[in-house]
Amino acid sequence: MKTRVFLPLCLGLFLAACEEQPLLAVGQLESDRVEIITESNEVITEITVTEGDSLQAGQTILQQDASRLQLRIEEAQANIMRIEAQLQEQLNGPRQETIDATRASLQEAVVERDFRARDLERLAGLRVRNLTSVESVDNAERLLDLARARVELVGAQLAELVAGTRPEQIEQTEGILQQARTQLLSLELDRERLTLTAPVAGLLDSLPFEVGERPRLGDIVAVMLTGEQAYARIYIPEPLRVTLNVGSELQVHIDGIEAPVAGRIRRITAEPVFTPYFALTERDRSRLAYLAEVTLPATNPRLPEGLPVQVFFE
Repeated sequence: MKTRVFLPLCLGLFLAACEEQPLLAVGQLESDRVEIITESNEVITEITVTEGDSLQAGQTILQQDASRLQLRIEEAQANIMRIEAQLQEQLNGPRQETIDATRASLQEAVVERDFRARDLERLAGLRVRNLTSVESVDNAERLLDLARARVELVGAQLAELVAGTRPEQIEQTEGILQQARTQLLSLELDRERLTLTAPVAGLLDSLPFEVGERPRLGDIVAVMLTGEQAYARIYIPEPLRVTLNVGSELQVHIDGIEAPVAGRIRRITAEPVFTPYFALTERDRSRLAYLAEVTLPATNPRLPEGLPVQVFFE
């Protein structure tokens, strides 16, 4: 009698175990991360936010010391002022007072030349009568040559002043000025980079450094989680891949939340994340999984990362 009761019970358990179970996609909540690195090894002077803050794009996170760079900027600004003054002087040309002074110097040189010429003529006459030495005549010739050379020099200077600055010289000065301005812009850009800001809106996840510390060039000084909400990163079984695409709606079960949350697939890989399908038999291919990312509606507070999620498919 006991045997008759036991057999139907075992058969019922066996049939229940053989019933087809619903397909299941599992995963966890994740967020896209943005790592903010420093481009300078200057000391951190101020941190304006704390971990867990919601940041807007462009919001300041921390400030590094800009004292050394500010001195270089002031030096570049002074250099630009000097070059601008030089260029303005070239554009305006020489002052009339300078031209008049040079013209007077030329007149003086002409008088000196004429005097030396008459003196040489006088000494040459004396030398013919043997009333002076050869050395005195030679010295007079040398002084006359010097006077003539000075006339040519001052005359060239006067001609240059009257003609004004050459266009080629002005172009060279303008090029030097443009180079100096570009260097200043580069320094100002480096100063701006000492103020690290949020590149996108998101949640500040971590701040590895504190005020007073000196990060190295390229160190990560802040990590942000982007987006208003974490997304579900799940692995879709191969038999369901053909029925799901970007935009498909899913009911996501999140640990700690009773009701399922409606989500939408934003990305699904074209290749399986495990062994390539062409290396598997037909039976083994059903064990493949495709990575998918499912967006979830925003909540307040934001869902924490790492929570397990499940999606059931009938």
